[in-house]
Amino acid sequence: MTESASAQPRESLPLDSTAQLLTRITAQLGAQLSHVSLNGTRRPMHHRTGGSAPGAATTTRAPALVAVAHGSRDPQALRTVMKLLDRVRELRPGLDVRLGHIELNEPLLPAALSGLGSGDAVLVPLLLGRGHHVKRDIPAAAAAAPALRATIAAPLGPHRLLVEALYGRLVEAGWPAEEADSRGSAVVLAAAGSRDPDSAADTRRTARMLSERLGGVPVVPAYASATAPTVPVAVRALAARGRHRVAVASYFTAPGRFAAAAAAAAPGAAAAPLGAHPAMARLLLHRYDQALTGALPAHEVATNDHLLASA
Repeated sequence: MTESASAQPRESLPLDSTAQLLTRITAQLGAQLSHVSLNGTRRPMHHRTGGSAPGAATTTRAPALVAVAHGSRDPQALRTVMKLLDRVRELRPGLDVRLGHIELNEPLLPAALSGLGSGDAVLVPLLLGRGHHVKRDIPAAAAAAPALRATIAAPLGPHRLLVEALYGRLVEAGWPAEEADSRGSAVVLAAAGSRDPDSAADTRRTARMLSERLGGVPVVPAYASATAPTVPVAVRALAARGRHRVAVASYFTAPGRFAAAAAAAAPGAAAAPLGAHPAMARLLLHRYDQALTGALPAHEVATNDHLLASA
């Protein structure tokens, strides 16, 4: 609560009931927290004077966060993504959070963008690396909504928060939090796969980061499509190296056909998809904030220059 708010006369806050007071406090805190980044710093506030009295400034709404999911015929996928976005809303009260799909599920991304009209939005891909959808499909959808001032954030991976979610899911599946003897252990990082070399590079980088998080346990990427090795081939290769305790980490945002196939091929523990893990919600907001501030590393930028919103 700001100094000016706390200095107001007590009569300006009618105490009709405890519930009303709590509602008032919650609304005020939500307004303040909406201007705070994940690192605790205050984000710059954009102002406009159109329609206001001379010299008066009014605060604009923060750009909407449009989460862009792939889409799946598995009904659990949509439910999982909706739960993840509920977590995002809890972390950033007052932020307009919407969902659009590339295919298979409603709302499709063009419809989601059309619903925003001529506002501002940050499109955050619920995708784990650079590939065709990030480089082509999402920018094309944004370009087809010319009235919308859109910024496209980087995909979720690679990032340490993503690794924390992977680690958490492995522990939930039975991976020991403290490995006493890891000489016979290994992890297969099961991903969707892409022909784009940048996507494969991102998956390999995540595998290295997860290996470090696991204390040096080998983590081998494997793929459900487009490239090799598959999960069964990776498991056999690890067994040939004496790694017989192999777990599969699910490098998928939500349940679906590929995630189910990867879990079925696991000889031991099979982690659940990343889903609504708390670290995933924090990562979505981190990518959103990065896109707003222009703080993306060059190799993570996935946007057309002409689509960047002007400050």
